[in-house]
Amino acid sequence: MAENTATIWVRHLGEDRLGISVRGHELFADQPVGEGGKDSGPHPHRALPGQRGRVRRLLCRAVLRRHGLSTEGLVVACDYVWARDPARVGAIDVRVEAPGLPPHRYEAFTRVVQRCPIHNTLGQPPQVRFKALSARTMSAA
Repeated sequence: MAENTATIWVRHLGEDRLGISVRGHELFADQPVGEGGKDSGPHPHRALPGQRGRVRRLLCRAVLRRHGLSTEGLVVACDYVWARDPARVGAIDVRVEAPGLPPHRYEAFTRVVQRCPIHNTLGQPPQVRFKALSARTMSAA
């Protein structure tokens, strides 16, 4: 495998529940009760805005700390709209509340935070390739 690649494993845990293994961390996903699941984790499609918010929060904190500003009260909220034809997250609005950020730094802060890797990935979508393999081939990988 190339040096800059990584693998995320997604395993079926019964019914609609999924286990997602990322660098030794376990995450879970499920369908809402009304869609046949038990709602034991976020729906994968709705986790995308949350991932965007998580990365933005980490980046905001890093920028504030780098400039010696308080991270106390830092909150990121992501509002999203579900679109159809094709079904997808159609829009995400990210709001940042950073009480330690002086108003004269809002513009520069916004420029830096907009460079987040998730924002870049959505702006320049990766090539996605699909391949069906036998269980024996997958477990050997």
